[in-house]
Amino acid sequence: MLPLAKHTLDLLALGAAGGAALAVILSLWAHARVGGLRRSFRALDGADGPQSVLEAITSTRRETADLRQQINGARGELEQARADLADALRHVAVVRYDAFGDMGGRLSFTAALLDDAGDGLVITSIHGRSEARTYAKGIKAGKSEQSLSPEEDQAIELALKGPGR
Repeated sequence: MLPLAKHTLDLLALGAAGGAALAVILSLWAHARVGGLRRSFRALDGADGPQSVLEAITSTRRETADLRQQINGARGELEQARADLADALRHVAVVRYDAFGDMGGRLSFTAALLDDAGDGLVITSIHGRSEARTYAKGIKAGKSEQSLSPEEDQAIELALKGPGR
């Protein structure tokens, strides 16, 4: 090997020292950046205070799974309520009329109370001068086994038609 001049060795030593100083400065800068990123990731606030990103994602996934279960339960309850409501007597119509020509005031009436399938009953009350008579007839799919008066047919038709139907 050739001996290097003292001046060349001094320059190499000075260059190495400068490189080492630059490496220390860059490592301090990188350390500060990583610390800043960690602080920003910890800045996520959860229900229990500050959380890391991983903790926030985990708790969000758990909450989402719980919400999905609740939604599925609510869907089941809604379907059950719809099925129950279909059997409810919720289609109602009342027809008032004068049963006898000599009386006024439309005191006689027929009321139809039906479910979604057209099943239910029709109630008729005929008001006279000295008495009132009341009749109830069963209805199946909008029809009755007993003969129906025109007012009873009209009440059933109105109940099945209903508002907005």
